[in-house]
Formats: sequence, structure tokens, C-alpha cells
Amino acid sequence: MTYDCQDLIRLFAATFAARYNTELVAGGVEPEYVPAGTGAPRSRIVFAHDYYRSALHEVAHWCVAGAQRRLLADFGYWYAPDGRTAGQQAQFEQVEVKPQALEWMFCEAAGHPFRISLDNLSGEHTDAAPFKERVAQQVQAYLSEGVAERPAAFIQALLDFYRPGHQLAPKTFTADRI
Repeated sequence: MTYDCQDLIRLFAATFAARYNTELVAGGVEPEYVPAGTGAPRSRIVFAHDYYRSALHEVAHWCVAGAQRRLLADFGYWYAPDGRTAGQQAQFEQVEVKPQALEWMFCEAAGHPFRISLDNLSGEHTDAAPFKERVAQQVQAYLSEGVAERPAAFIQALLDFYRPGHQLAPKTFTADRI
């Protein structure tokens, strides 16, 4: 199957543009979220270059962000670039569990491979296994308790477009699969 970011842009627009005044935009050197009123009439989720997974990851962050955070550039999150210490990496992983769990669900809905992202290639080495386990546990919690309206709508849009009739199955989401 071919995965084109333009498909994600169209699916996002059809699902969210009118209600949330937000658009998904390709081509950023770095991903970023820009709220409406800061040079544009719509909020913009800008993903890196034309990377499919970057788009899914940034949509996941948008889905996690509450209404107040969506008024802030980059949702008001702290971010330390690649080269983090073990302590900084632990902070990074703490805020990445939910977005990466949603990203995994989005990938599965689209039939696209998912790989956990520690995003710290030149930083202190840390054990990825506990983070993988927390992400898998979060997906299981979402599947058993339900996901919020926005991620549920995007999952359904992805399923309808890429895998009609398919449903997400808990057995697919185990730490040994990422």
C-alpha cells in the first residue's frame, strides 16, 4: 500500500477542520503546533517535511492536548532536543506515553508500521523496554476504557479509508511488537 501524507491531510480536514478550526500542514523543518491568530486564521499542526509518521505523531499530540493547551504554541510543552541526559529523557518519556500510544493506534488503523521513538540518538543511553511497556499498557487502557472523541474520530477515519471493516484488536498491542 502507498502511504501519502496528502491523504492524512484530507482525512484530518474532513474530520476536524470545521469543528476545531485546525489544519494539518506538511513541510516543516521541525514539527510544531501554531494556534490560530498567530499569523493565520486556523490553528496549524505542522509536521516534518512530508513524513507520514511525523503527521500521525503530531496529530496524536493534538489529540492529547486539552482546549487550553491548544491555545498555546507547541501546546506549551517543554522540549529538550536530541542529546538529552537520562533525567531529561525520563521527563520526555513521561509526556510521550499517551501521544505514542495514540500514534500506534493510528498506525494500526492505517495498516502502517509503528516504531517507538525515543528521539534521543546522541543523548545518554537509556533502556527502552520500560517505555515500550508503558506505551503498550496505555494502548490497552485506551482499548478497554475507550479513547476520547478526537482520537476515536481519527482512528475511525483511518480505518474507513485504509482498512474498511477492520477493528483494532488488543492482542496487536504488546510491548514485544514495538
